[in-house]
Amino acid sequence: MAKATEKSNAALVIVESPAKAKTINKYLGPGYVVKASLGHVRDLPERDIGVDVEHDFAPTYEILSSRLRVVNELKTAARQAKAVYLATDLDREGEAIAWHLTHALKLPESTVRRVIFNEITRSAIQKAFDHPGRIDLDKVNAQQARRILDRLVGYKVSPLLWKKVARGLSAGRVQSVAVKLIVDREAQIDAFIPEEYWRLQAIFTTNLAATRELARQWSAFLGEGEEVAPEDDTDSAVAATAPSAERQRAWLQENQAFRADLIEFDGRKFDPRHLADAQRAALALGLEDLQVQTTTEEPVPTARGGKRAPARSMIRLSGHPAVGAGSPEFRICGLTERESLSRPPGPFNTSTLQQAANNQLGFGAQRTMRIAQQLYEGVEIPGQGAVGLITYMRTDSLNLSRDALTMVRQHIEREFGAAYLPAEPNRFTSRAGAQEAHEAIRPTDVQLRPESIRDALSEEQYRLYQLIWKRFVACQMTPAVWRITEALIEARRTRDAALDPAKPPRFKGTGRNLKFDGFTRVAGIGWHSEEQFLPVLANGQQVAPLDLTPTQHFTSPPPRYTEASLVKALETEGIGRPSTYASIIATIQNRHYVELKQRRFHATDLGVKVTAKLVEGFPDLMALGFTRKIEGELDQIEEAQRPWVQVVRDFYDPLAQDLLTAEKRMTHARAEASPSEHKCPKCGAMMVYRLSKRGKNFLSCSRYPACDGAASVDAAGNPITLQLTEYKCPTCGKPMIKRSGRFGPFFGCSGYPECKTIQQADRVTGLPLPPKPPPKSTGLSCPKCNKNELVIRSGKRGEFLSCAAYPRCRMTLPAERLAEFLEMKSAARWPPPDIAVKAHSAASRPGKKRAEVSYSANATTAPHKR
Repeated sequence: MAKATEKSNAALVIVESPAKAKTINKYLGPGYVVKASLGHVRDLPERDIGVDVEHDFAPTYEILSSRLRVVNELKTAARQAKAVYLATDLDREGEAIAWHLTHALKLPESTVRRVIFNEITRSAIQKAFDHPGRIDLDKVNAQQARRILDRLVGYKVSPLLWKKVARGLSAGRVQSVAVKLIVDREAQIDAFIPEEYWRLQAIFTTNLAATRELARQWSAFLGEGEEVAPEDDTDSAVAATAPSAERQRAWLQENQAFRADLIEFDGRKFDPRHLADAQRAALALGLEDLQVQTTTEEPVPTARGGKRAPARSMIRLSGHPAVGAGSPEFRICGLTERESLSRPPGPFNTSTLQQAANNQLGFGAQRTMRIAQQLYEGVEIPGQGAVGLITYMRTDSLNLSRDALTMVRQHIEREFGAAYLPAEPNRFTSRAGAQEAHEAIRPTDVQLRPESIRDALSEEQYRLYQLIWKRFVACQMTPAVWRITEALIEARRTRDAALDPAKPPRFKGTGRNLKFDGFTRVAGIGWHSEEQFLPVLANGQQVAPLDLTPTQHFTSPPPRYTEASLVKALETEGIGRPSTYASIIATIQNRHYVELKQRRFHATDLGVKVTAKLVEGFPDLMALGFTRKIEGELDQIEEAQRPWVQVVRDFYDPLAQDLLTAEKRMTHARAEASPSEHKCPKCGAMMVYRLSKRGKNFLSCSRYPACDGAASVDAAGNPITLQLTEYKCPTCGKPMIKRSGRFGPFFGCSGYPECKTIQQADRVTGLPLPPKPPPKSTGLSCPKCNKNELVIRSGKRGEFLSCAAYPRCRMTLPAERLAEFLEMKSAARWPPPDIAVKAHSAASRPGKKRAEVSYSANATTAPHKR
């Protein structure tokens, strides 16, 4: 690598983050100055569309106010540098940041070098700086097209939601379609009618001499469990009261016992749909003292006035198998053994990493990407300094470089032996359209074992790095080999004379034993650990039942999405790109269109209504196929197969036509009503569900406006009865009522609207918080408006100084400097001439744009490399 020798003539390297800058600086040496841009420095304006639809959708970009100081510092450094290396990330977003930097800093083309690398290691940095390139304008154009498409949807469609649903709402080209997935799943669950079915499972043992005692011990063992409420979206008819599945498997293996299901009865496949069928089979096979316990489950109606599923009976059968003379006899009538290979999964890409981290670690997509970013940019390792531990984490490729394959194969052979090393590297196929030039997510150095650097990592960094490290090593190991045994057990004698002896009832038990661990030596057994181990069996061998358990079940509706399954659905449907999944999931929650409850997504009333309005007004925009098509066209822009302006125009022209008619087609959400089963407390008429201005369902009298009866509802759609609390209103002394609002729980006076006193509730204890103390006088005049006094107020982050006329005058200053300001007043130096300017700049909201400039990455305003 060519290095500058004089500091004044050093080359400037610009990356996104300080952590990445620190790691790269370690490898570059004194001839380079590495600085961070802190991400994007320019964007479309915040309070204007910033896209000229009449002139080829030319965008107007502004420097972010939060980046003004950074841009000025980078400009100064660039003027002193002999060359500028833009080392931003290698995806579209990184390319766009590099392109924006060239224009924000006004960099001469002759000084700009573009360097990209997949991992922050000495060799990767060396190679990148030895062979710098130019900014890829095709990538820039693809990112710019995506940004403009999203802006057009946001600024053109969102105002209709303000008119037809509620103010403050927003639509998104991708996020709205993601919400639709969850809303559609919610509708499927609401409309689902469960169907009843039964299973009959037996516990058999080969220890015939101890059958009676083992049956007693098994019954006592089952009683050791703790009651566990059934999980969301399961088909379990009753709450579980048994020990864990792992403990049960261990007990069965220790006592030469195994499970088997009844598969044939009365010469036919055993598929009972009613209690009578299950009872007949249980009695015929020797279940004695049969008891039937029945309860009725009343399903809860949906808060959106959806259909009620019919009530269903919850039935539990109990008894014990007969033992002794005259009881049914069971023998092994068939044994088959075969081997099965479990091949290792591929290395992680962005979506599979998010799914695995959610399923195995409980990490959300955004948390996963934040931790992965830290591992990529560098972690301080004692004796080594900042080390980038993984390759770039935004990738859809399953490809591994030749060097990576050599590294991991040498490690496998050295650590585990030749039996664990395939003759050729394992290859994995990426989805169509994946960037094969990129790599999968992997450790940069397989010798950095998770355990060896654990002290240098936070707990969440360690867990994610361990997940990535194990997956990378396991993906290049040999398959695991399983011996699968299937045993058929027939009832040679039953207690039902009507059964044909030539067609005896049959049970089937399956066991899986690990013959060779292969890749599971590193990855772990995972789901295979749920399989039972069969004892040694032989054809004709007699076995005895310890337990016969008929159980009632119901077919299950489609499960609600978890973060992992939603990521998988987004990828399958082609909605967005893996690098955007985390922000999509965060956005739809922040907008309150969906809620995450017990790690599953539920559509809110607002999400359902907004989706319905968007489908009503913009059916093409909300179609999965249309969204997938746009993503494919963005890929074509990146591959220089289509001009970005044409793609945007093909999208916008139909949208513009829909905008002309959508307002007429879309009815107002608050004018729509769904019937309920509740009566108005004022006039007795039936109430209906309506949407409030804040997007929540509530009950309203069907005679409105003749009757203004209304009530808030709970999650099940039932009216919430307001209850008086023991706390008295500090203003009028009347009892306070605990309520819930957009900012959380609070206490309101029961004398409302005559008394409008409210008190915030403590989020931990739920008790009313004392009112905030009144502002304290300082004796200082406001340096901004010169009309009012500065006062001391209390906020979430402690005390601060503000104008007494706040928020009309938004002057704020730090309270820690009050003594300094008072000294300035006593010296007749208050206010200093520049303090209002400084305070105003510091108080500016993050994200506010300034320094307007206009530029476009199309062929008319920027040179195209092709």
